[in-house]
Amino acid sequence: MGRGVSMLMMAHAAWVGVRYTVVVPLLHVAVYLCAAMSLMLFVERLYMGIVVAGLWLNRRRRRRRSGRKGRDAAAMDDEKKDDSDDLEAGGAEKPMVLVQIPMFNEKQVYRLSIGAACGLWWPSEKLVIQVLDDSTDGAIRSLVEAECRRWASKGIRVHYENRSNRNGYKAGAMREGLKKGYARDCQFVAVFDADFQPDADFLRRTVPLLLADPAVALVQARWLFVNADECILTRIQEMSLDYHFSVEQEVGSACHAFFGFNGTAGVWRLQALADAGGWKDRTTVEDMDLAVRASMRGWKFVFAGDVKVRNELPSTFKAYRYQQHRWSCGPANLMRKMFWEIVTSKQVSAWKKLHVLYGFFFVRKVVAHLVTFLFYCVVIPACVLVQGDIRLPKYVAMYVPAIITLLNAICTPRSWHLLVFWILFENVMSMHRSKATIIGLLEASRANEWVVTEKLGSMTTTMATKKKKNQNQGFHTPEILLGLCLLYCAIYDIIFGHDHFYIYLLMQSAAAFVIGVGYIGSQ
Repeated sequence: MGRGVSMLMMAHAAWVGVRYTVVVPLLHVAVYLCAAMSLMLFVERLYMGIVVAGLWLNRRRRRRRSGRKGRDAAAMDDEKKDDSDDLEAGGAEKPMVLVQIPMFNEKQVYRLSIGAACGLWWPSEKLVIQVLDDSTDGAIRSLVEAECRRWASKGIRVHYENRSNRNGYKAGAMREGLKKGYARDCQFVAVFDADFQPDADFLRRTVPLLLADPAVALVQARWLFVNADECILTRIQEMSLDYHFSVEQEVGSACHAFFGFNGTAGVWRLQALADAGGWKDRTTVEDMDLAVRASMRGWKFVFAGDVKVRNELPSTFKAYRYQQHRWSCGPANLMRKMFWEIVTSKQVSAWKKLHVLYGFFFVRKVVAHLVTFLFYCVVIPACVLVQGDIRLPKYVAMYVPAIITLLNAICTPRSWHLLVFWILFENVMSMHRSKATIIGLLEASRANEWVVTEKLGSMTTTMATKKKKNQNQGFHTPEILLGLCLLYCAIYDIIFGHDHFYIYLLMQSAAAFVIGVGYIGSQ
């Protein structure tokens, strides 16, 4: 008995020694690091918020001064009439446009994208549709090819291209597509993923922006989510992506003539694409790679936020996880590979280099992921376990995160009631994104992993629910372990704590368990 007590006392003494010599000092460093990263993120968000507010006020002032509502209606009627005349006359002055639709085993959506592309309002002799089908399923290849033949029989110039390999994935397919003889005659190329459905006037509203300024390389349109109301997972994605388009893309276009190409729903000037070195498959974000290289060559980008292209959000958690891995790992890996290329670029200003490296890459693609996971999933629980030794500053624990959250959510007012769920979900996903970011920075084994995001297309929610019942969803071990750790810290805080962190920890652990057992999404 006495020996057991003695061993417990020795263990306690050892823990006290480790606690004050290792744990507490490391936590102090982590708190300061989180404070610094939170302030960096806060300044970036505040700056973009101010710019967007200024842009909105400026547009409103211009509308009031011009008072052009009546004239706009007449001008639109004239434009439609002129465009109709041009189409009837053959549109001799219109540039040749290539539309690329890369796809891979897209059984549910291939008809949507091909049909929408073939329905674009543009002179038929000036429009070429190129379906880049990398499908490995022979039955799906036959379906896609038959759809292309169906449209070709109606007089549409549709070319079906299928490779014997998937080298380079999407980038490799588009690179090979541009080598075709009929593609070399084109001046611009529009890119649409398989689930994207542009409106008929898409080219009429984007190509003129490229024609108006020879220095513009890219016109990016906004995404419009057709299945945003399908489940809470799609609603949460809508909140995050609305901020991306309404703020990040808008500010990048207005202040720096640069932003990351979204990989679809955009029109490139082929001269700029070639000048930047064409499509490269060295990372899983070939779209961002091309955009950064083109920007470093002095080309400008325009974000056309009023042009919206319908598309589908991943509604299954499995598809969403794979997508987020690619979107988090790819930019970090690209930053690693292009750092010195950007620093040594001589065709852009030092201010633009700073924006790309610090604002675009470091703060948004690295800091945003790491600080969320480190603070909410590591520092707060750890501080609970060392009660009294570390006090979290209120501006780090409350004020700065609250302002950042509000700035992110303000773009989607219809989902404000889901704000708490969005915060808890994003905190759990930050673990997955942080891991992917570190893999990209270190260029570890999964750095070049490419998994095509699953699309359900016209499948109804009922059909998706039936599919869910027939599939074994399994468990996500990291999320479950995170939930257990947070639950332990919550119970510890209830018994020994004084700061009521257990309220947050209980909700966060519940969110981790819900995600860990796969009970989210419509898969």
